[in-house]
Amino acid sequence: MSPKSRTTTKKTGVSLMTTTIRNEYRPQSVTHPGEDLREKLDELRMTPSEFAVRCNKPVKTISEVMNGKSSITPDMAVQFENVLQIPASYWLKRQYNYDEAMARNKQRANIKAAIPWAREFPFADMARKGWVSPTRKIEEKVEALLDFFCISSHISWENYYIEQKLKGAFRISLAHAKSPYALSAWLQKGENQARKIDAPKYSAKTLKEILPELKSIMAGQPDDFFERIQSLCLRAGVKVVYTPCLKGAPINGVARWIESNATPLIQLSCRHKRNDIFWFSFFHEIGHILLHGKKDIFLEDGQYDEKDMVKEKEADDFAVKWTLTKKEEKAIIQNISLNDDDIIYWAKKLNTHPGIIIGRLQHLKLIPHYIGREFIVKIEVNETV
Repeated sequence: MSPKSRTTTKKTGVSLMTTTIRNEYRPQSVTHPGEDLREKLDELRMTPSEFAVRCNKPVKTISEVMNGKSSITPDMAVQFENVLQIPASYWLKRQYNYDEAMARNKQRANIKAAIPWAREFPFADMARKGWVSPTRKIEEKVEALLDFFCISSHISWENYYIEQKLKGAFRISLAHAKSPYALSAWLQKGENQARKIDAPKYSAKTLKEILPELKSIMAGQPDDFFERIQSLCLRAGVKVVYTPCLKGAPINGVARWIESNATPLIQLSCRHKRNDIFWFSFFHEIGHILLHGKKDIFLEDGQYDEKDMVKEKEADDFAVKWTLTKKEEKAIIQNISLNDDDIIYWAKKLNTHPGIIIGRLQHLKLIPHYIGREFIVKIEVNETV
């Protein structure tokens, strides 16, 4: 079939093409437009050399197009139109379809190569949580994970989470983590949630100013506490999201800078569902934002050097200051024979929650874990928040 007759077929098939696009039809094999050129020159009994002269192109260029080694450029398509009387749009569309088919073939190969990578993720748990669409087909799992991470191949995941190729972003390497795949999925989910939140420019001054309000929310523990801390932190340009624990990634929370290091993000899991642990984790992450660099990130199963351990201790001390200070703790434990009324009294006096006091005393092993459990409030947060 000549290219000219093919052009007619293409024109009469416009309505069909609309249908196939709607159904996402993707042919498995698309020939290079150089084959059409070869057929047309044979039909016209024109040699490649003559055609090259008529197009004012090197013979080598025409030969490479005919052999599928070079692409037809817009400039060439216009010249082909003048010589062969076949619209330039035809040649460009043929080249586009061929290039797209080659790219999709390459992507299919990438998906096949990524199958071992995809098997490492707790995909079933991610699907149960609605993070990805459920499927049993491994190729579909690969595609779902690539979409979830906003990457084109599993190599991109390795470059970002293992090799630290993105030097301008926060310093993260999961190379030595116990569960790098699950952890990376949990972290990515937090970033996906954060993208849906609009925040003003970050202000450390405002974040410091709202700390007493945040502490009062902790002390009162209202039902909408999470929405309140989200709203308050947004005033300071800090995004706060709740991401439930993922199988293989038992983590309480993490703080990091996203959006080209312009916006701090606090991601919390409410892992133990205890208000004392939740609030300590929350203020711990605020401590990291206020005290440490934009490229720092601290994960609970990470391996830290001495300098990073100092920063972790600083964040812990910050959390102690805003939940129950060492001085306040000392005042309480001077009367270790505390009753329920005493716990409530000290909580009101120090503007903290009774559960915070009980949790601290349990942590110090001054009381057993079954004492004062009624003061520990169970944390319940809606994932859509």
